Parts: sequence; structure tokens; C-alpha cells
Amino acid sequence: MKELDWHSTTILGIRRDNLVALGSDGQVTMGETVLKQNARKIRRLHNDKVLVGFAGATADAFTLFERFEKKLDEFSGNLARSVVELAKDWRTDRVLRRLEALLGIMDREHAYIVSGSGDVIEPDDGIVAIGSGGPYALAAARALLKHTKLPADEIVREAIKLAAGICVYTNYEIFVETI
Repeated sequence: MKELDWHSTTILGIRRDNLVALGSDGQVTMGETVLKQNARKIRRLHNDKVLVGFAGATADAFTLFERFEKKLDEFSGNLARSVVELAKDWRTDRVLRRLEALLGIMDREHAYIVSGSGDVIEPDDGIVAIGSGGPYALAAARALLKHTKLPADEIVREAIKLAAGICVYTNYEIFVETI
């Protein structure tokens, strides 16, 4: 039996005027079938000071959320250190390295994209965009940041809506968390 591809999502995070917003669409698909319309793919961690979103296999993401939360506790909320240590574990641990997901992680000062191959990327413009609709949302967010005065949460919503109009794995059920 052919293994079905799980696709879930568009995650977008930006910072503007002392507001950090991380959002996602709600769609989860398996192959060509939509399984869920309103999945919540964003979590608040470490006393609501860190926002984390995932793209990829859902069960894998929950495992990574749990591991990352432990790293934040272990390193007293030091986001940079926690992200690097999670990436190391993810890349080297026999079980973890099989996990298929990407994480978008933000706090008031930092923005990271973390992968299982050990990548820890801090985007130059501070915009986190992952998932199948990530590139579309990223382009829209950059344009909205440059040409509008919209607050961070509204830019995230509008950019994901634009991505949903292009990416079949992204829907219009949008969830945004802010810090």
C-alpha cells in the first residue's frame, strides 16, 4: 500500500510595533482528502512568552512541542539555546530524527525556523513562513508590511487568506496568536 502524504499547512509569523503574531490555517489533509478544517497548529509556551507553529505530520509536531517545552524549561526560557538544543536532539536521536515536521518559533526578540535535519534558521527579515502555503504567505506579508499600516495580527490573517487562494493545502479557517 502506498504511503499517503500528510499536508498541513501555512504558518506565518511577523513582528510589528511591539506585537508578535503567529498564525495558521486550519486544514489538515491526507493525500487528496481534507480530514479536518479547523486544526489548531499554534501553541503558546513558557508562560505565554513563546509562540510555536508546526507544518508537517501532526503527531510528530506534538512530540516536538513537548520536547521544545522541556528545553525552554531546562534553559530558563533562553529561546536561542533551547532552539539549538532541540535541533541537535532532533537530528541525532534515533526516534526523533524520523519525525517529519517544521517548526516556526517566535518571541518578542527572535524568530526561528527549525527542521529535523538540524537547521536553525533566523530569517533576515524576522518573518517566519513554513508549510505548503508558506512561500505565498511570505510574499503577501512582505508586501503588506511595506505598503500598509496594518497591525501584525491583521497582516498575518490577510497574508494567509491570500495563500489560501493559491495553495490547495491551505484553507480560510485562520487562527492567530499574539504576544
